[in-house]
Amino acid sequence: MFFINSFSSPWMTILLIWLIISNIGHYLTTPGAFLGLILSIPGFLIAITFHEFAHAWAADKLGDDTPRRQGRLTLNPLKHLDPIGSILLLTAGFGWGRPVEINSNNFNRTVSIKKGNALVSLAGPAINIILAIVFSIIYGLLLAFGTNFMLTTTGSVIADVISCTIAINVGLGIFNLIPLPPLDGSKILLALLPTRAREWYMNNQSILYIVFVIMWITPLANMIITPAIGFVNERLFDLIKMIVKLGA
Repeated sequence: MFFINSFSSPWMTILLIWLIISNIGHYLTTPGAFLGLILSIPGFLIAITFHEFAHAWAADKLGDDTPRRQGRLTLNPLKHLDPIGSILLLTAGFGWGRPVEINSNNFNRTVSIKKGNALVSLAGPAINIILAIVFSIIYGLLLAFGTNFMLTTTGSVIADVISCTIAINVGLGIFNLIPLPPLDGSKILLALLPTRAREWYMNNQSILYIVFVIMWITPLANMIITPAIGFVNERLFDLIKMIVKLGA
């Protein structure tokens, strides 16, 4: 389950309705699935809020005040939630935030528009990985110094929420690095491609978009990002073990 940028079209609406119905069935028939969704909501809110805020913050630092004028330079989740994405979050278990609007022509002349767009795009996935590290440290500290608390019902719930938050941020950060529109990775890739390849990429956005949708509704996306997610999770687990060992 991941957050992606909002998009719409008639056939995509049909697809989303189908996904909602199928996922509602999953939550009704799978023991613990609905509880898992409830426990993941704080993680979703944290991940999407910081992700969109990071885009706004990066653009603001580069000289574009568009996000600031639109009230996006805030950690208030209500400023970053997309209505449809939020409904899907509660019904289908995934959703997306309201994309941050930027005007790259306002960037400081010390950075090219191409590089500026890449930096703004990279800020979102980067903050998600940073959040995963921070919550891993918190989890490790709880294991090291709050063993008795973790055995309580409250402690167990908090531990589950933290665990979900780590997983969601890792997934969101890595998923958004896939170099296909509308994900952040597409804008990062554009900054790295030579001129002719960049022109081809920009002229074939609709085709690449279809490729993304196919990947999204099939196991292909998970097959691509699972190794990267596994690698990051292993490093985070090593971090948690190190903290527990230091606290022993």
